Amino acid sequence: MDVVLDLLFNSGIGLLSLFTIVFIIGMGFYLSAWLKRKMNNPEE
Repeated sequence: MDVVLDLLFNSGIGLLSLFTIVFIIGMGFYLSAWLKRKMNNPEE
């Protein structure tokens, strides 16, 4: 497990993968909130 975490946090491709995962999760939360807001106010 230490090797995996070392590769994730200390290599360039690991950091890029981590950023991509965090970005996709954040985008999912944002789109979910935006769509809920749009469904509650359909006249806008």
